[in-house]
Amino acid sequence: MTDPLRLPDPVVELTEIHELADDLVVIGDRRVELVPNVGIIGGREAVLVIDTGMGPANAETVLGFATEFANGRKLYLTTTHFHPEHAFGADTFRGAATYLVNRAQADDLKQKGDGYLAWFREFGGAVAARLAGVVLPEPDMVYNDSYELDLGGRIVRMRGTGRAHSKGDQVVEVPGASVLFTGDLVEAAHFAIFPWFPPHDTDVSGLRWIEVMDRLAAFPPRIVVPGHGDIGGPQLLSDVADYLRLLRDETWIRRDSAMSEETIAEEITALMIQRHPDWAGREWIRNGVGCTCAEHELHRTPQRS
Repeated sequence: MTDPLRLPDPVVELTEIHELADDLVVIGDRRVELVPNVGIIGGREAVLVIDTGMGPANAETVLGFATEFANGRKLYLTTTHFHPEHAFGADTFRGAATYLVNRAQADDLKQKGDGYLAWFREFGGAVAARLAGVVLPEPDMVYNDSYELDLGGRIVRMRGTGRAHSKGDQVVEVPGASVLFTGDLVEAAHFAIFPWFPPHDTDVSGLRWIEVMDRLAAFPPRIVVPGHGDIGGPQLLSDVADYLRLLRDETWIRRDSAMSEETIAEEITALMIQRHPDWAGREWIRNGVGCTCAEHELHRTPQRS
């Protein structure tokens, strides 16, 4: 991640509202780090909000916009995964919306939420200020694998993907509009974010992430809303899958030759920047190499019967 002391204020602003279909908008992230793309999806009877921004003040902005957008309709909230800029405003919606998530994400919130809150507060500055007063949320509803939410004339499908960027990733699909919200499984023009921080958090899996991207690409949507970055089409799914495969292949080739992880990271970083000179998040390449090296060891180790 960028030097925390140099991070901009991760504030959600209502200056870029993208209308993707009738009664379906996205509050854009404006390419500001630690600000997510926030979805608002309406039906005749209810409105679903996807992600909250970091902390109570951002969540109040989102809730205010959603309440006006709903105009008396029932409110639901879901989050794509448990990381602070996506879910650490959910408690602000308590009493105003029904909060529902997949079980793996609920487990992540319970098991790792306190640790991530303490860690992000250590960033200081605007990030710590945004996290002041955070109360970790408890979902009102938890589903196991998938859930169809009827908003009244519009069905929204939520699916836990299994371990990839996190253990609890969830995608949200609006079939009638062919729109897919991916959370941080996909970033636009950005190297994949690998939260690989051993020994504290090693749940990210590049190998399983590739499998998830392949499943999503098998039924490509018309519009993909990434966790961060510009809204695009199904090419965003291909971009991520291609990057993850290249990361795996080039790392494993070097690991097979007994090259050190440090040298691998230097070579892979140079290679990826050459391939994608305009992509942001270069600091995440090294984390991706660390994860991929660890998975290489597991893949190459014979399994006992």
